[in-house]
Amino acid sequence: MCGIAGTYRWPDGKAVTDRLTDTLAHRGPDGAGRYSHPAGDGEVHLGHRRLAIIDLSETGAQPMVSEGLVLTYNGELYNAPELRAELAAGGVRFRGTSDTEVLLEAWRRWGTDCLPRLRGMFAFGVFDERTGDLVLARDQLGIKPLFLLRRGAGLVFASELKALAVATGRTLQVDDAALVASLLYYWVPDSRCAFREVEKLPPGSWLRCRADGRVERGRFWNLRDVAAEGRERARAGEQPDLAAVVEESTRRHLLSDVPVATFLSGGLDSSYLTALAARHQPGISAYTIGFRAEDARFEAMPDDLRYARQVAERFGVDLHEIEIAPDVLDLLPRMTYHLDEPIGDPAAINTYLICSAAREAGVKVMLSGMGADELFAGYRKHLANLIALRYQRVPRSLRRGVSGAVDRLPVATSRRGYRSVRFAKRFLSFADLPEETAFRRSYTMYDQDELLALLDPDLAGTVDDVLTEHADVYRDNDLDDFVNRMCLTDARMFLPGLNLTYTDRSSMAASTEVRVPYVDVEVVKAAFAVPGDRKIAGRQGKAVLKEAATSILPREIVYRPKGLFSAPLRAWMSRDLAPLVREVVNDGELVRSGFLRRDALARMVAEDAAGQQDFSKHLWHVLTLEYWYRDATSGSAQSTRQTAQESGEFR
Repeated sequence: MCGIAGTYRWPDGKAVTDRLTDTLAHRGPDGAGRYSHPAGDGEVHLGHRRLAIIDLSETGAQPMVSEGLVLTYNGELYNAPELRAELAAGGVRFRGTSDTEVLLEAWRRWGTDCLPRLRGMFAFGVFDERTGDLVLARDQLGIKPLFLLRRGAGLVFASELKALAVATGRTLQVDDAALVASLLYYWVPDSRCAFREVEKLPPGSWLRCRADGRVERGRFWNLRDVAAEGRERARAGEQPDLAAVVEESTRRHLLSDVPVATFLSGGLDSSYLTALAARHQPGISAYTIGFRAEDARFEAMPDDLRYARQVAERFGVDLHEIEIAPDVLDLLPRMTYHLDEPIGDPAAINTYLICSAAREAGVKVMLSGMGADELFAGYRKHLANLIALRYQRVPRSLRRGVSGAVDRLPVATSRRGYRSVRFAKRFLSFADLPEETAFRRSYTMYDQDELLALLDPDLAGTVDDVLTEHADVYRDNDLDDFVNRMCLTDARMFLPGLNLTYTDRSSMAASTEVRVPYVDVEVVKAAFAVPGDRKIAGRQGKAVLKEAATSILPREIVYRPKGLFSAPLRAWMSRDLAPLVREVVNDGELVRSGFLRRDALARMVAEDAAGQQDFSKHLWHVLTLEYWYRDATSGSAQSTRQTAQESGEFR
């Protein structure tokens, strides 16, 4: 795992690349490298920060230069041994044992045709000294990030958005549409970027810059096609051996020349991976978290620690327990900086603290259960949307009565929270809606009217655009399976936009690599070959994965109630962060700029404080957005809103 950066025919490219690379030092504290070469009427400059995982010697250093090809690469290839053997059989002689060299030689042999053959997580830039071409590529599922900015014939790219902001002198303008999207979702979709001009290279795609100024794009992998192929396999009765596929992926993800550990929450996904990892690497370490007792009680959080301890004892795992009692006032701005874009999921803090503890113990690589919920319908929203279809058959008068009764119930008192009431209120907010709208509403922060009431009225058209984008993605398939339609949308939006993003930034902030065995091309193919009625059976989500896991895990772990990899937000918001919330509502930059409306925020705070509604997640995201916005518009940087106000557009 590393940080990559570079410029192509960019003014003052060497100095810019140096700034880019230096900003990414946390992603690769083990080494740094630079490369420069003429490219057309300009130059190419590539930078690299190394986190040494495989081949710790200098033969794995980057940018790697070999016979006219140059590679700067971030990631891991889990099928590198097979590719190495195939290339060696064809006459390639390798100098070292790194997967970087395997990727470079695979590119030499097959060019872009090598991309669908790669099994792993990656983002890279490869330069051909003969042709002057630079190609950028990103892995199939968007595990590894790659940001780029084009101006004229020039291009600049980096692993993190903050690097582009620094390298361009903080002149990038905030994109209001991306901020609207972040309010809706509490993260920025992969199709958008918080700064104008900048884009994220889409998962499963490549971009080629030619020395004559031409730019070409291509796609080598598409989730929609994978889901369609899976549907045909299911219709033909070809059911995957899921237990074998997940175990094989886990075994491959253990490939490393440094210690590997696991996240172990005590839930199904992490417990299954930890058990499989311990089978192949006895005595492996695992890290788990707990919360202050008063915080957990107020949040009505389940006791996950006892399940984690049970798994660790059964499989001989060396378990490290970390109590999460952070100074959130200190962590909030730090996490906002590292996350690059406004992301309102407090799980990022958990990931950062776990990875920091692991790194202090000498662990550089960790396995995470990320992705299983999206692919196998494990979130409550998936089951809730199925239940909603049945609920809509209940007589309307009875539904009105239920809604009225639940609306009057408090979500919390001064001493404790009521989790079941929160779930009921959430369910009733979307249970009567059409399919796509209900699915969106089941996991986003606001409905359309609530979002319009919160924002500057001039952004009404932007709200429509953001909602239309979700509908377009949801409907962009011909699946006839409701559960798999939800899973496909999650794999295209929720997984890369939120979970893989915060996992990458939080772990790399601690100079730690996190691997995600469920987000593997073969596991994904298997997942979409499973019909929806095998993913949700009765009231059991992830039913097919649970069935596979019973081959190694005790049923008490497999079928325990679902836990949450989250944080005690209500406790934090009502205690640690209450003064900051008041400050942001009364005099925050977002309110002063007109982007957010003070009266709407104040109502939200009052209803949350009264315990009638749970707006803790909404307010947490407003805080993360405020901190991000302050930093993004400081110095010479400006928002599009500030620019428009100065020009009189909003007057």
